[in-house]
Amino acid sequence: MKRLAASGWDIFAVNEPNRTVTAAKAVDNLQKMAQKVETVQDKGDTMGEAIKKITLDMKKAQLSQDLEKYKEKAIEWGASRSIIVKAEEIPVDERITLKCQIPRCFGYGASAHCPPHTLAPEKLREILKKYHRAVFFIKDVPPDVIVRNKATIKERIKAYQNIFKIVSEVESMAFYDGHYLAFGFAAGSCRHTFCAQEDTCQAMEGKRCKFSILSRPSMEAVGIDVYKMVASAGWDIYPIGSNAKPEKVPKGTLAGIIIVQ
Repeated sequence: MKRLAASGWDIFAVNEPNRTVTAAKAVDNLQKMAQKVETVQDKGDTMGEAIKKITLDMKKAQLSQDLEKYKEKAIEWGASRSIIVKAEEIPVDERITLKCQIPRCFGYGASAHCPPHTLAPEKLREILKKYHRAVFFIKDVPPDVIVRNKATIKERIKAYQNIFKIVSEVESMAFYDGHYLAFGFAAGSCRHTFCAQEDTCQAMEGKRCKFSILSRPSMEAVGIDVYKMVASAGWDIYPIGSNAKPEKVPKGTLAGIIIVQ
């Protein structure tokens, strides 16, 4: 048994029942990958040398050193670049979630972590006033992987899953370091990253999420302007729509953030 969640709950790696697969090859690859996630997430050790005692100042004196550690860990676990940012500088804009609706995203309303079911921008803006620092990171993705192409769906889903895993691992590490109110956002829809083979989102039916440790809203789902954050960090990012062609795209960019304290 291994304790992984920032909530302190326990989770076990289990095998899902065998399924008769009748979908296309691409979906079959996605299903097999999703079934392996619980085993993959059990491989890391985010607790460090010892669990830190909770203090009233939530380890404020240790914060700078811990943030540097989390920034380095994000790189170690698959990020291309990472940076420490001030919580007050995280751009939250209602127009970001508007883009989930117009034109309507295929993930809109499809899961408990996508709009309109998740944290609203105005609520996040208020919450961020209680925080000071966060770790923001990006992962560069090849053009032929980031565009919507069935031939590269396996690689694309793997890249998105990596963002969720990095956020979950850093969040958990911060929790055990005494920053017990840390939380994070990933990239893309958790429904289509982990449960695309399911007919519905189990959490929306009142059932336990199959990937409750890893699943979470994307940065955009709660109104964070990822394009602005990446550009402000001095990193390159390009707008990639549903009809984008690999030869026209210099690179793809996926992003995640952990608000630590």
